[in-house]
Amino acid sequence: MQTSPLVDLFFIDGCGRCKLYKTPACKVHTWKNELQALRQIALNSGLLEELKWKQPCYTFNGKNILIVSAFKESCIIGFMKGVLMKDKVGILEMPGENSNSSRFIRFKNLERILELENIITDYIKEAIEIEKSGSKIISKKIEEYQIPEELSEEFDNDNSFKTAFKSLTPGRQKGYIIHYSSAKQSATRISRILKSKEAIFQGKGLNE
Repeated sequence: MQTSPLVDLFFIDGCGRCKLYKTPACKVHTWKNELQALRQIALNSGLLEELKWKQPCYTFNGKNILIVSAFKESCIIGFMKGVLMKDKVGILEMPGENSNSSRFIRFKNLERILELENIITDYIKEAIEIEKSGSKIISKKIEEYQIPEELSEEFDNDNSFKTAFKSLTPGRQKGYIIHYSSAKQSATRISRILKSKEAIFQGKGLNE
């Protein structure tokens, strides 16, 4: 069982995904005990620990199996090919309506993680077996994704932005649509769209 120095720093400094990075208010610190418990379960399952997308990621033979992540009101363990899992106890959730691959388990306290430890371990084993089998997820075409209303309105308001967005590769378009759609509040969706416009005009994808 080998830990990653970068993940060690994740628990010290935070994830760096917002302005609260390296402050006590970072969400990582809110859920530190829970995240550490999920980390230990993943490591005990024989997965390799890395830091990807500024979050602890666990891989098998170079393939991403799961991540652990902190949010404002919960923390999660997310399975990259969760849509292929049986979910025998019905605890997997969709990240958003446009997600056709990943699924996650949400936690709001350490006790729940300890209660489900054996089940989480079984889910990880299943995820590893899915990767070993070579099972693939058929990606949805860009036309199958529902464009958020706020994005459509921005297209109407700024035709050059619409042109720039449509010029992106399908994968980059999907990434932005999923990112926008995952926000529950309209104001947050609008904020995400406006913040990403400069990158989109430069032909860049999310987090590039």
